[in-house]
Amino acid sequence: MTIDEKTGRDLDHLLAGGDSIDGLYEELRSSFDAEKSAIGSEEQHKAFRDRWAGRKNGLLTHANEHWLKKAPRELKPRVGRLQNEAKKHVEAGLAEVKEKLGTSQEAKSSIDVTLPGPPRLLGAHHPLQLVFDEIEHIFHGLGYSIAEGPEIESYYYNFEALNFPADHPAVDEMDTLFLEDGSLLRTHTSPNQIRIMEANQPPLRYLVPGKVYRNDTADSTHSPMFHQVEGFAVDRDITFSDLKGTLDYFLRRFFGRDTRIRFRPSFFPFTEPSAEVDIYWEGRGFIEVLGCGMIDPSVFHHVGYDPEEHFGFAFGLGIDRFAMLKYDITDIQLLFQGDIRFLRQFR
Repeated sequence: MTIDEKTGRDLDHLLAGGDSIDGLYEELRSSFDAEKSAIGSEEQHKAFRDRWAGRKNGLLTHANEHWLKKAPRELKPRVGRLQNEAKKHVEAGLAEVKEKLGTSQEAKSSIDVTLPGPPRLLGAHHPLQLVFDEIEHIFHGLGYSIAEGPEIESYYYNFEALNFPADHPAVDEMDTLFLEDGSLLRTHTSPNQIRIMEANQPPLRYLVPGKVYRNDTADSTHSPMFHQVEGFAVDRDITFSDLKGTLDYFLRRFFGRDTRIRFRPSFFPFTEPSAEVDIYWEGRGFIEVLGCGMIDPSVFHHVGYDPEEHFGFAFGLGIDRFAMLKYDITDIQLLFQGDIRFLRQFR
């Protein structure tokens, strides 16, 4: 008769068959020890624990129900003592198995600190951040401060205060992304020029970076979201020569001291006179890199400046375009796709 069968029999029947109380509990402990020696995994340990110490169907529970509770009154103290000893034996054995399995698992997963570790790839700066950091460094040396502003703008700051006529193409929904409440996603960083001048008196020298948005179809040279830097300076006696000297210095610092630079007349609603600036690129000829001009007197009227006393210039450039030129990137979409193979090139 197996130990499973015996723990399911009443004690008086077992004793009548020639078993002794001490012998029954000795057999119980021996069976437990034999099974314990074969445990080699967490799954086996769980099944072993449930078989011996389970509250409903464990062998200790069966022995308690059939041996202790149904033992004659005169035998209960002796059976109770043996039952407690068996319970402690089982609990100690289960703890021993658990510790053994934990130690074995720890040994398997331990790290040999004398071996070289796995290679850790260093992170990389995004090319747009690298370009802006360089632009910021150059203008910081010229006394420019950095400011930021909201990406969701009002019509007033984005267009009206910057002297855009109502029929200007940039105002059209084909270019501007309007929101339901009448506000819009800024189409340039120039609105911050107005906000800064409203809150401060000249002299001012500011650089304003940020994301801008246009209702544009994405391709290799266009994106509905891109990055600009607006720069402007306001003081007394500022002239167009100051603007040319500033941009000439900046472009030669950024692209190289031998860079060929060309200013061409142009038109922007918020500057007069206005110009576009080209640089000569080997194999491509002159290419346009930024727009600029003297701040229009009508803009000064919006911020309460006297255009007879104060003068200023402003310029704007695309950080994305500068990054594409500097790093010979042929597709602007690479700047926004987060491809780690592309980004690892930049340190």
